Amino acid sequence: MLTVIRGAGDIATGIALRLWRAGIRVVMTDLPQPTAIRRTVAFSEAVVHGEAAVEGVTARRADSPAQALELLKSGVVPVLADPEGSCVPALRPGAVVDAILAKRNLGTRITDAPVVVGVGPGFTAGEDCHAVVETMRGHYLGRAIYQGSAQANTGVPGLIGGFAGERVLRAPADGVFHQLLDIGAQVKMGDAAAEVGGLPMTCTLDGVLRGILPEGTPVRKGMKAGDIDPRCSMEHCYCASDKALAVGGGVLEAVLRLSGALKSGEADPSRGE
Repeated sequence: MLTVIRGAGDIATGIALRLWRAGIRVVMTDLPQPTAIRRTVAFSEAVVHGEAAVEGVTARRADSPAQALELLKSGVVPVLADPEGSCVPALRPGAVVDAILAKRNLGTRITDAPVVVGVGPGFTAGEDCHAVVETMRGHYLGRAIYQGSAQANTGVPGLIGGFAGERVLRAPADGVFHQLLDIGAQVKMGDAAAEVGGLPMTCTLDGVLRGILPEGTPVRKGMKAGDIDPRCSMEHCYCASDKALAVGGGVLEAVLRLSGALKSGEADPSRGE
């Protein structure tokens, strides 16, 4: 079975790992200039560098749907610079997963594939997709929803190591992002991790810099541009997060359940039948 995942950031990469390890072929799409923060665990880096590896799985940039299919034969995950998902009609996948995480639907339709899964808020099962997977940390994280929507976006990151909003670093101004520290750096509150137009983006707590935008990224004031892990574990910078894998598990459930129902001719699980 072929699945197209729209988005190739860290959450989308966790989804890809779950599906790939379950024997599902995956093609991913992202922006020509990706904006993933956790770049060390994002297959979107293949768009920039030609290749990226996360937890032993390799992704490579593909320049066309035909090349993506060829790359699949070599045992790697193809990643296309295709934010509109225009490759979907050409690839004719069995499933489409929208993991852009824009908090709203940017164009995914329930008719895009036999199985369509929306990740996070902005989707409604039965209307623009067949299932939605919850992304908010807490009791329902990773749950596959076949009727209704995920919880609304609160704008407040989930707790990690006792910290929530403090973990996120935001661009101090509109302009071009100038990176000062690398992912994995040990930081103290007040350290400058980057600057925009001469204004520093200062660290808001002690910990490990788990993610940061790359040098030269155009940013707007308040845009998420970095992430600090207060648990101070370097290993966390180089493996998929608990959240990414939990969401990936929910997507895997939905894809297998819905595709299985189609093969068996059973009633549509998205209707609760």
